[in-house]
Amino acid sequence: MRLAFLGLIMMSACTLAPGLRGDEGMWLFNDLPVKHLSERYGFEPTPEWAEHLMKSSVRFNVGGSASFVSSNGLVLTNHHVASDTLQKLSSEENNYLKDGFLAKSQADELKAPDLELNQLVAIQDVTERVNAAVSDDMTTEQAVAARRAVISEIEKEYLDATGFRSDVVTLYGGARYHLYQYKKYTDVRLVWAPESAIAFFGGDADNFEYPRFCLDACLFRVYENDKPAQIEHFLKWAEEGAKGGELVFVSGNPGRTSRIFTVAALQFQRDVRMPFILNLLRRREIALQQFGLRGTEQARRAQDDLFGIQNSRKAYLGMLGGLQDPAVMSAKAESEKALREQIALDPNLSKYSDAFGKIEETQRMRAELLSQTVNFNSQLVGIAQRLVQMAAEDQKPSTERLAEYADAGRESLLQQLFSSAPIYADLEQFLLADALSHIVELRGGNDPWVAKVLMGKSPIDRAAELIAGTKLIDVETRKSVSEGGQAAIDSSEDTMIQFALLIDEEVRRVRKANEEVAEIEKQSYAKITEANFATLGTSVYPDATFTLRLSFGPVMGYEQEGEWVEPFTHIGGTYEREASRGGQKDFVLPDSWKEAKDRMNLEIPFNFVCTADIIGGNSGSPVVNTDGELVGLIFDGNIQSLTADYLYTDRQTRAVSVNSSAILEALRVVYDAQHIVNELGK
Repeated sequence: MRLAFLGLIMMSACTLAPGLRGDEGMWLFNDLPVKHLSERYGFEPTPEWAEHLMKSSVRFNVGGSASFVSSNGLVLTNHHVASDTLQKLSSEENNYLKDGFLAKSQADELKAPDLELNQLVAIQDVTERVNAAVSDDMTTEQAVAARRAVISEIEKEYLDATGFRSDVVTLYGGARYHLYQYKKYTDVRLVWAPESAIAFFGGDADNFEYPRFCLDACLFRVYENDKPAQIEHFLKWAEEGAKGGELVFVSGNPGRTSRIFTVAALQFQRDVRMPFILNLLRRREIALQQFGLRGTEQARRAQDDLFGIQNSRKAYLGMLGGLQDPAVMSAKAESEKALREQIALDPNLSKYSDAFGKIEETQRMRAELLSQTVNFNSQLVGIAQRLVQMAAEDQKPSTERLAEYADAGRESLLQQLFSSAPIYADLEQFLLADALSHIVELRGGNDPWVAKVLMGKSPIDRAAELIAGTKLIDVETRKSVSEGGQAAIDSSEDTMIQFALLIDEEVRRVRKANEEVAEIEKQSYAKITEANFATLGTSVYPDATFTLRLSFGPVMGYEQEGEWVEPFTHIGGTYEREASRGGQKDFVLPDSWKEAKDRMNLEIPFNFVCTADIIGGNSGSPVVNTDGELVGLIFDGNIQSLTADYLYTDRQTRAVSVNSSAILEALRVVYDAQHIVNELGK
């Protein structure tokens, strides 16, 4: 479940006064709010406490968070974070996504085809070096190239020096740049996954709701040299889980927030971008549903994609609803007006005065670019594009290439490109035909580029032709083309390679236009951030960037529609909820849970809520107590949280977690996995 949050008062993170509102904040591990924690909760995290938690935390390259939970490489995350891998490991004979999986021994663990897990080991401020490469007299195009070059140079330099994955991360919209270094694990194996019926109990109806009753958990193991990795920093398991009222911490990788956005940028989101995305999501949801109606196997193939689309659709509806509230936009406008007045009154801040106007201008540019989509919603098109672009980019120095083709990221790129995960030609053809049809609708049937793409055929016939004439489903074919470089591309008769060559010029044009808009915004938001630092101080956190952050808050319930919502649900309530829904779809427990009912401790807390400030990407984050023990596993937010991309308030906003004690009970009683229980925390 993608996490996103709703509130009542709109404010940018960069317009916050140093005194925080409640427990707001996705804090950098190298700049934790120690004073706030001490004054509000009487707890001061030591450097050793923070380092241990940081190095116990894990990032999934597919989008999600996790943690090490044993010295032998066990990794805990959500079932829905693992769903991409579960789908790739599944077949017509073994549907691990639906039916679950348990390895009785390490020899039975299933190797994921393309997972990369990242453990953050170091953070370094490189702002001065990045900014020194960009001068005021540069054009936007020159600034984009200069910034890309210096970032590529830094990343390659530190990769060569340390062997760690090295990513330069943009913070505060462009006011700061930090180098994040990661230890990578690419041999990742599935250990345990419950059935989807209990992992996502309640289905779409309960998604982003509370109370909840979900075992949204999954275990992997990382290997090195074909042996379980020996892990120094891992979280010990709290047998009893979270307690009501206690302070807990969430260490995870929130994806993207936009709390720094100006009024103009939020209006664009409200009036243009979000409606556009919602229409696209609804279209794809219907397409996947229709494909699934073709048969049981087709439904299985589409299952994971359909879940993701439905989840995103519901999240975007909630976010849009928040931005459509006049009170929300009015509060944001007032805070922005106050900052602009301060800038106008202070001669030292006058250099920041043009930033708001430039951001307003970029929104008009973004609106024009939105309809110029080059998204074909196809794995095979994406593979062909990477092969074509990689061959061309490799002829340039690393610092001049598109970012994903620079030397520093080559290993990760090739791992994805040569993934052995299954690609289903029938699903690819169906989705590509729909994407081509959508492009015709957006650009018009008479558009010259559309005519070039279709080559005189209908979207359905063009998609069939492209899929029938490609061999890129085969991994060895991809490797052969990659090794052959530009010569192999030029001589290829593969329809997908030819298609990627055909669209490459337009793809690059649209990308370049978007990058230039983003550069203007980076420079403008950097000015707004510096103005905030000058007027309010630096005690603010940056927007989320899918990098490790720390959030916190007490375990506590909330009031909704005049009634108090308790912070905990219990295992027994799961059976009661099934009975009350009378066999309704998504409210039927798997047979394993029905058979285990008489042996289960029904009083054990199942799910709980806390006030920690989280968002999409935090799925799978560990929840720990002040002793650094694992007490829960983040998997969702409540319905009041669905505009946390733009704001946070702790009045009703809650993060939803699986209690650690419920996971242990399920492993012991339902899944007969005492060998895993014995290993946890060891």
